Amino acid sequence: MKLGCTIIYVADVPATVTFYEAVFGLVRRFVHDSALYAELETGSTALAFAGIEAAEMGGFAVRPNTPTDVPAAYARAVGAGCTPVVAPTDKPWGQTVSYVRDLNGCLVELASPVSQAG
Repeated sequence: MKLGCTIIYVADVPATVTFYEAVFGLVRRFVHDSALYAELETGSTALAFAGIEAAEMGGFAVRPNTPTDVPAAYARAVGAGCTPVVAPTDKPWGQTVSYVRDLNGCLVELASPVSQAG
């Protein structure tokens, strides 16, 4: 698997993104309309920020990759010792998403790419 994104939970996502752009010269990859999630372009692995309230909603997590077969990746992770959190679920925007916890209790998201049709 390839690490696709690392998410840091912060109090103010827009301010943090602006800070990282100004200080480190990073470029926005994606900003969610809710202002609770954003990604910065850093090469093959995105640096992302999520609002602390998003963590309380269970919304965002570390994404190790973008598997095309999320159910298989989920089964493999659970079979290898991850704790199941949310089974693979098809989202209205054309993405399949699931969550597990690793051996340290860290929340890990397994998500397919967003479908062009979604």
